[in-house]
Amino acid sequence: MRPLLFPCHFEVADAPEPLWRRRARSAEESALLTKKSRSFAALRMTTAVCLFLMTGLARAADTRPAMLREVGIEQRLGRDLPLDALFADELGRPVRLGQYFGRRPVILVLAYYNCPMLCTQVFNGLVSSLRVVGFDAGKEFEVVAVSFDPRDRPRDAAAKKKAYVDEYRRPGAALGWHFLTGGSGSIERITRAAGFRYKYDENTGQFAHSTAIYVATPEGKLSRYFYGIEYGPRDLRLALVEASSGRIGSPVDQILLYCYHYDPKLARYSAAIMGMVRVGGAAAVVILSTFLIIMWRRDRLRQRPDPLPRGDGGDPGRASAERRH
Repeated sequence: MRPLLFPCHFEVADAPEPLWRRRARSAEESALLTKKSRSFAALRMTTAVCLFLMTGLARAADTRPAMLREVGIEQRLGRDLPLDALFADELGRPVRLGQYFGRRPVILVLAYYNCPMLCTQVFNGLVSSLRVVGFDAGKEFEVVAVSFDPRDRPRDAAAKKKAYVDEYRRPGAALGWHFLTGGSGSIERITRAAGFRYKYDENTGQFAHSTAIYVATPEGKLSRYFYGIEYGPRDLRLALVEASSGRIGSPVDQILLYCYHYDPKLARYSAAIMGMVRVGGAAAVVILSTFLIIMWRRDRLRQRPDPLPRGDGGDPGRASAERRH
């Protein structure tokens, strides 16, 4: 007999999908498309709102007139000043900027002598601070003022110098204060080196500018910037000591420089916590060591035996006889 053969599988035609299932799938796909469309619309709306707010904030952040946007001071610490630049002193004599460098640190002031307000405030603040600082202009440091107005003349510089030397009230101050004028080329070189940007307003005949004083090393490198019209005497003293590389000042100044560091962002000296901790720890060790030495010496004196008593005339035999009787 031949065996019966059975097929391994049967091919069954796909049954048509029920209508209710097709409608359910279509509803799900429509809901998903709607959700994606709404999400994309919300994203576009959020992006548009953010761009609008950023544009508004950018406009609000700088509402200054176009001229004032070109005015400012950019710190350029360590930059060399143009010591070969030519100027005229308050007597009209030709001088080079480098004549006032080489021996002592220099406080540089960029101003113009016919300024109706800000420059006068800068000089007033500088004089007030220097009268508190223990150093003398002409001995420990120099003050060099340079006018950035090429229209200023030596007579303007001389009048400004007399006013502030008299206000400074230190003997020999005239030898330490210098007021210079110069041409546009030299002015451009020194202002560019210091990062000082200013703008002339033809309508008012005045300059728009920021205010600061600069401390430079004897070698002519910019060391410190102090903004505004008032300058802390402690900060100014520390800046001069630091710019001189320790050639002026006292040991106390060196300790303060260990505890205070110049912060370029704040343009002033702020406390260095670790430095203060180290100085405080060293002081505690010295005080404790001194106390222990004093106590040790006191104990030694107490433990020392008393000398034997002597009789009259210092005769030990006579003293022993008196004790027997």
